[in-house]
Amino acid sequence: MAAAPKVGFVSLGCPKALVDSEGILTRLRAEGYAISPSYDRADLVVVNTCGFIESAMQESLDAIGEALEENGRVIVTGCLGAKGDVVRRTHPKVLAVTGPHALEEVMTAVHEHLPKPHDPFTDLVPPQGIKLTPRHYAYLKISEGCNHRCTFCIIPSLRGDLVSRPIGEVMREAENLVKAGVKELLVVSQDTSAYGVDLKYRTGFWGGRPLKARMADLTAALGELGVWVRLHYVYPYPHVDEVIPLMAEGKVLPYIDVPFQHASPRILKLMKRPASGEDNLARIRAWRTICPDVTIRSTFIAGFPGETEDEFRELLDFLEAAELDRVGCFAYSPVQGAKANELPGALSNEVREERRERLMHLQEKISARRLKRKLGKTIKVLVDELKAGGAVGRSAADAPEIDGVVHIEDGPKLKPGDWTQVKVTRSDAHDLWASEPAGHRRAA
Repeated sequence: MAAAPKVGFVSLGCPKALVDSEGILTRLRAEGYAISPSYDRADLVVVNTCGFIESAMQESLDAIGEALEENGRVIVTGCLGAKGDVVRRTHPKVLAVTGPHALEEVMTAVHEHLPKPHDPFTDLVPPQGIKLTPRHYAYLKISEGCNHRCTFCIIPSLRGDLVSRPIGEVMREAENLVKAGVKELLVVSQDTSAYGVDLKYRTGFWGGRPLKARMADLTAALGELGVWVRLHYVYPYPHVDEVIPLMAEGKVLPYIDVPFQHASPRILKLMKRPASGEDNLARIRAWRTICPDVTIRSTFIAGFPGETEDEFRELLDFLEAAELDRVGCFAYSPVQGAKANELPGALSNEVREERRERLMHLQEKISARRLKRKLGKTIKVLVDELKAGGAVGRSAADAPEIDGVVHIEDGPKLKPGDWTQVKVTRSDAHDLWASEPAGHRRAA
């Protein structure tokens, strides 16, 4: 029998793009294609791109160029593909270009340039599909697109308006992942709080029982699966308050990723963001009253067009008052096609970067204070990798790749995916150091 045709794959961008990559890889395997680990062994290469900011665009264009040089037969998909003919202008030799979330278009292009095997081996594909994450955690994308029109963002023009997945479909995928050994589900979308709005909160079915396509209902159902459930990209709408009691009860992780972006009401209005700075501060205080252990992560933009020094100070004052646990900050980047580029008062690169550095310097002090409170405490950790003399894992407060880690300074018999209890012995602005208590029994 002839060898299966081989497809190489390069996946760039955010967790939402990674889920798209997983869907394409799953379909390729279902149809009998083999996945090649290298360019030279592949019959063609698919590159899933990012096009959100200038540096990501350049990384994607470089990756396409490398694939063309090493292999010569390249299909491009993802957010960069939605930005006009930039890919074709830069790399005219690519075989095909599609936008994001375009499984059928990608497969059509693959079929055209590398016909699928005559007899697909569908039994080679596990129920949870092909995953690019470690076996013990996985991203669960619940919707595509966004109904907001934030002036600094072009996601709706790349990925379209909000399209929520049916809740039964989401829950079946989550169940399959858990059955396959996943111990942490990271819920992602462009706007997790808006889940089900486009479906008018339509009732679906899971395990024979009715379930509304609504953020709080979905979160509660995921909390029944017995694994860590982590919520990302949550807009601070009032109904988000409903999931905080679930965190306090231990149903889902006491962790919420809320991209506040700024604190000045005027800047938030220019950004077209929901809620004012005062509303956000009051909500954070209310969340901590209900669930004192909640970890709050957020992202901010420094140097937005027209931002005054006083308004930037307002943002710094907000950070001091809010005492967020984890914060990322970007110097404003004028993305092609974003409405914010038309606003008056554009700031220089130097001012934007200087403000970003000031914000992160302040946040390092806040984060260090927050982490220091954990000294001497015993916490649950999910092991990610081994290292000399110990391991590296994450606590409930740590999302993979974007937050800190827990360095376990002993426990050489630990394996990735193990649970363990550790006692915190040291901290800095980002990470914790810990050791296993004597006589501790681990859970695999």
